[in-house]
Amino acid sequence: MKRHIKYLSVWVLLISTLQTNGVSAHAVVTDYSLKLKPIHAQQADHIELTFNSKIELGLSQIFLVSKGDKHDLLTAEMGKKQGQIIIKVPALVAGEYAIRFKVFAADGHITEDVIHFTVS
Repeated sequence: MKRHIKYLSVWVLLISTLQTNGVSAHAVVTDYSLKLKPIHAQQADHIELTFNSKIELGLSQIFLVSKGDKHDLLTAEMGKKQGQIIIKVPALVAGEYAIRFKVFAADGHITEDVIHFTVS
C-alpha cells in the first residue's frame, strides 16, 4: 500500500510539473507609436510596436488593411529595444486603416492582433 502511495505521489508531482512548464505568456504589445504620432496623408512613415518579449521577425507577418478588407504585406525591421519592431508604411490617402499582425515570439507562441488607426 505504501508503495502505491509513493508511486502515486511521484505521478502527481510529474504531472503538475509538466503542466506548469507548458504555461508561458504570449507576446503582447506594450506600446505603439500611433498613440502619440499619427500617420499623415501622402507621407511614407513608420509605426513602432513594442512587445513584452523578443519577436522572431522572419517568422512573422504584418499587413496593412484598408477599405474593402484589402491586405497588403508590409516590411518591418527590428528596433533598437528588445521586442521592438519598426513597420514601414507607404504614403496613404486619408481614411481608416488597420495594422494586422501575426508575430512569432521567441517563446514559441504566435500572437495575432489588429490595431486600427486613421490617416488624416
